[in-house]
Amino acid sequence: MDNQNLFSFLRQCFPADMDRTAVEVIDGPGAGLHYSWRDIERATAMMANLLVSLDLPEGARIAVQVEKSVESLILYLATLRAGYVYLPLNTAYQSAEIAYFIGNAEPSVVVCSPQNHGWVSKIAFTAGTRHVFTLGENRTGSLLDRAAHHADVHEPVHRKADDLAVIIYTSGTTGRSKGAMLSHGNMLSNALVLKDYWRWQPDDVLIHALPIFHVHGLFVAIHGALINGSPMLWLNRFDPQAVIRLMPRATVFMGVPTLYVRLLGEPSLTREQAARMRLFISGSAPLLIETFREWERRTGHTILERYGMSETIMLTSNPCDSDARFGDARERRGGTVGFPLPGVDLRIMDDTGAVVPVGEVGGIQVRGPNVFGGYWRMPEKTAEEFTADGFFRTGDVGRIDADGYVTIVGRSKDLIISGGYNVYPAEIEGCINEMPGVAESAVVGVPHPDFGEVGVAVVIPRSGARPDPQALIADLKSRLANFKVPKHCFIVDELPRNTMGKVQKNLLRETYQGLFR
Repeated sequence: MDNQNLFSFLRQCFPADMDRTAVEVIDGPGAGLHYSWRDIERATAMMANLLVSLDLPEGARIAVQVEKSVESLILYLATLRAGYVYLPLNTAYQSAEIAYFIGNAEPSVVVCSPQNHGWVSKIAFTAGTRHVFTLGENRTGSLLDRAAHHADVHEPVHRKADDLAVIIYTSGTTGRSKGAMLSHGNMLSNALVLKDYWRWQPDDVLIHALPIFHVHGLFVAIHGALINGSPMLWLNRFDPQAVIRLMPRATVFMGVPTLYVRLLGEPSLTREQAARMRLFISGSAPLLIETFREWERRTGHTILERYGMSETIMLTSNPCDSDARFGDARERRGGTVGFPLPGVDLRIMDDTGAVVPVGEVGGIQVRGPNVFGGYWRMPEKTAEEFTADGFFRTGDVGRIDADGYVTIVGRSKDLIISGGYNVYPAEIEGCINEMPGVAESAVVGVPHPDFGEVGVAVVIPRSGARPDPQALIADLKSRLANFKVPKHCFIVDELPRNTMGKVQKNLLRETYQGLFR
């Protein structure tokens, strides 16, 4: 049987001239460095050999919380190459969050930033992790020091398509994070479909300005470039002016709506500057129609919106261009996420389990080779989220129009998507409710011109108490990642409720929806 290890396939796509540039670092400590395809091959082999030398158990998890760098990309590829399971963690996560992930995933190896080694290693060793390494964005750390002593030749470990490759943690509406298990086959099938659907060209160059601890930046962008043998212009941190300066050298850019808003704020964004670009892709959060139209006016390009999840990678996409296989030329429609990708079955269902008529709203369910196998160590939750005929209940609400375009009109329960990150109010409410003087709280998402949505906390004080809103927010910042922290906090005497006593969050959203307009 052929080796289905994702890295093994990606390596076959490297160009014949291995000395060509694969990644050019634009900013940060490594600015100006060029990594060739041969460098990627050798460095991943050395790091894979290091991991193998640790005598880890089969299916060992490698948990990683480091700043973006080419070396962190190499660590991801080396983990795949060595046949282990990669576990990326948001760099904004704080100690309580990291303790949960490490306790739940039980990684054999933890890699963290040098400045966090003290507290991360304490959590990891207490949880039973055997190895803790450091990796700095300036090409330093114990991981690289140890890898330097290993051979630069390594045969990718044999893996089947359904073998676990990655665990991506995605918070649940109960506040308890769930580890979505993605296989080598899940990711490869999606990468192959997107290569064709987005018409990757031999001369494409990708501007990579996204974080690499979630699906968008780590899988969609990186896999796309690697499977096409395309070089990446690598930004450790998004800088709108730098992205615009790079456009004459590139052809593809992927971003969340927040990035497009910030790019539009730069006078240097013009049709002339974007003339060489072929494709602008947006996802991870809804793109405002105003942003969609203004981008077209300013650059002459129409943003391609798509829809995916941590559990499924990409599910739908607006068309890249006209294609005779689909009959008449199809346009990219603002406010929609296009069509189900080839191989993806998508249906809109009502509460009774029946498919809704065309144009009507219902719950989105999906099935396909890209859909994950389940949640890590949560068999009951996994069973709950899949239908008897194998469809995954996304929790998103949408509709399909007469032309087949999918539109997302809502999300599961109270999910907030802020700057491309998922924020679950239940987790934040749990923290607020533990604070002195707080009787109850409700967190809702409201529109924001930059982030798409941001959280607003509404708090009922305990009798005789009057908590300070700013103090509550400051306390939250010490407990949670910054993207989860509400932008405003209001103290009120009561929350709107229905006859069953449930808080009516829709009324709260209406009350505060104009806060940032």
